[in-house]
Amino acid sequence: MKKKLAFVLGGGGSRGAMQAGALRALLEAGYRPDLVTGTSIGAANGAFLAVNGFSSEGIQKLEQVWCATVDQDLLPTNLWWQMMQSFFKRSNNLPQQRIRDFAIANGLHPDLHFADLQGPRLFLVAADLNTGCPVVFGKDPKESVLECVLASMTLPPWMSPEVKDGRYLMDGGAVSNLPVEAALEQGATEIIALDLFDPAELDTSAHGLSDFFVKLDMTVESRQARLEMQLAEARGVPVKRISLIGETPVPLWDFRHSVELMEHGYKLARQAIATWPAQEKPSWWRRLDLKGMLENLF
Repeated sequence: MKKKLAFVLGGGGSRGAMQAGALRALLEAGYRPDLVTGTSIGAANGAFLAVNGFSSEGIQKLEQVWCATVDQDLLPTNLWWQMMQSFFKRSNNLPQQRIRDFAIANGLHPDLHFADLQGPRLFLVAADLNTGCPVVFGKDPKESVLECVLASMTLPPWMSPEVKDGRYLMDGGAVSNLPVEAALEQGATEIIALDLFDPAELDTSAHGLSDFFVKLDMTVESRQARLEMQLAEARGVPVKRISLIGETPVPLWDFRHSVELMEHGYKLARQAIATWPAQEKPSWWRRLDLKGMLENLF
């Protein structure tokens, strides 16, 4: 059976900057995916990567996108105000429009479809609250990449769930925050998962209403990821899981630390890769090495 390497990009809001750094480390180490699955911010990273290519230039463009988030108020910090607006159905969808405009300005044009993407196949995960099941976009080449990214990132209270084709869609983290299962469905034989789950975000001594929702969300996410990892093990598919945890907890709506997080993600991935068994370099990598040797000689 032909090997098929999948990169699995988990959700985690602003902490997604660490995935950009980790992806650079994977590229430098010679890992190249055949397919990419992503949830929430992982879906956005996967889409930008698919548009720009998994190359030094593509990673550089992804890093530039993250640098541009530093001074963007993409997810307003007044969480309770956003929640009350959503509760009373008075939301003006401003955060969603900001994210849409930002995505378009950085290359995810509305007329871009999955059929237009070159390189690794891309699959994005959202949650359908009508069925309680994940929805995997990318199987239909005619689907809009931008609309599917936004569906995967639709996180209340900033963005209201989307009603489309009988489905009630919201952020994929509700059902699969680390979309290993989606990669297995697409035939992955080996997986590298970039996990943004941060247990340090949980304050076990806090018992307020907001703390309850945080704990509930983290409980669901951690159990989902554990079950999907067990599914991969049951199917005999090895998973290299890199836990991208910041030196200090960063709220998912705080994008001011993107540059530092990219550097930290790169460092963490390099450390993880150093512990893996040496892999045989693919033919395209050996050709690059030979080219470099010849250039140094002459």
